[in-house]
Amino acid sequence: MSGDYEANIRDWLISEGLEVRERPDQRADFHLMVRYPPTPHGHVFNIASPKQRNLVVVSTVTQVDAGQQDAMSKRSEEDDSGWEGWLHESRLHLTRSGVDWVLHVRNSTESPPGPLQAFNLSKPIWTDGLSQNELMQTLRHLWLTKLALIHEIKYSFGPGVGKPGPVDDWQQQQGVQRLPPQRDNVVSTDEGGSFGSGFDPSEWQ
Repeated sequence: MSGDYEANIRDWLISEGLEVRERPDQRADFHLMVRYPPTPHGHVFNIASPKQRNLVVVSTVTQVDAGQQDAMSKRSEEDDSGWEGWLHESRLHLTRSGVDWVLHVRNSTESPPGPLQAFNLSKPIWTDGLSQNELMQTLRHLWLTKLALIHEIKYSFGPGVGKPGPVDDWQQQQGVQRLPPQRDNVVSTDEGGSFGSGFDPSEWQ
């Protein structure tokens, strides 16, 4: 049955002019990568069907620029309450957006935490509601939510230096294959919403 879903999803994406690539993944019945929007500045999105789940998860990860991370660290040193307020508002923005999210914040258990090193946004589509409209609207929703936070980071912490900063969580997870950082995407985990026990959206990046 998952083969039918995969074929439909491929057809829908290709009909919208999107490039589709397959990613080997033993945890999924299928795992596709697509660049959205279909422009030179599009970002990589993952579309995966986890085994033994009746859903498709769409996700995208963003790595924060090294210069922006430095600016965040400086802000936390000079104005820790202002920095923590910015993180709080970012969490509220993501929660209100209706997507599932994970923030990778350095020293998240300390005060003040920071900087924000990466963020992962995802949204599930259960298979009984899967359609071309639902898939494309999900991609669009995630893209606009992601873009809003990227613009907020640039507004608050500058354009950066054009180089992805470190993500401590990823470096500590030995043997976990990650997508290479995207230059144009450049902004213990802070968990947001979830859509299933034992299923971590941050793994699907």
